[in-house]
Amino acid sequence: MKRYGIWYCVIFACCLGLLGAAYQISFHYAEEKARQEAKIEEAKIQEAQKEAGYEVSAKGSKGEDEVFYLMDLNGFVAVYKSDKTTIYEYTNIVTADLPEDVRQEIEKGKEIRTVKKLYGFLENYSS
Repeated sequence: MKRYGIWYCVIFACCLGLLGAAYQISFHYAEEKARQEAKIEEAKIQEAQKEAGYEVSAKGSKGEDEVFYLMDLNGFVAVYKSDKTTIYEYTNIVTADLPEDVRQEIEKGKEIRTVKKLYGFLENYSS
């Protein structure tokens, strides 16, 4: 009788291990699929922005005294240079996910005066 009890415990432990492994595999598969979909969506957004005539600047020209504007672009926050037409950087920050007061500032064109403050803001609101 004791033999059967031990075997039941071994079989139960193996089943639990298989269930855990299956969960991990499905989780990683879903995570990778979500990453690929996000890359595709970002590529679509960038293509639409190029077609719309938005100009993207080279990231190498960062000045500490430069002025940036955060504005809504197709539901995402985009960083514009001081002329408000040249895109400095695209972000993955969804405008609708921001707090109401920040969202209103971005709709008007939130001004940020230094690169350090810009990246501080982007770090705070990136997911």
